[in-house]
Amino acid sequence: MSLQSIPIVMEEATDPKEIAEFQARWAQAQRNSDWLQAHAHEIYTRHRGKFIVVAGEELFVGGTPEEALARAACPEDGGRIIRYIYPKKMARVYGNRGRIKIESRTE
Repeated sequence: MSLQSIPIVMEEATDPKEIAEFQARWAQAQRNSDWLQAHAHEIYTRHRGKFIVVAGEELFVGGTPEEALARAACPEDGGRIIRYIYPKKMARVYGNRGRIKIESRTE
């Protein structure tokens, strides 16, 4: 089985407004990521088998991604983070073109 080649196009953003919007979204995502990391143990312990959204440095939980997103009260937060928390802790296997990484999570 062969993989089809997909062309990749890169463009440099030069519009100051576009760059500022991206930087604001990136900063929001970083704040949400930092908040998630600070609360990861509690969140990953209490919400197994659920979808979570972190927006505005707050947690929103649902049984589906749509439900979790609907509960997120920060529609203006362009840096939302959504994750699925597996029902139980287990080793995960990640592979990419012959390279394999086995990772055991302890959250």
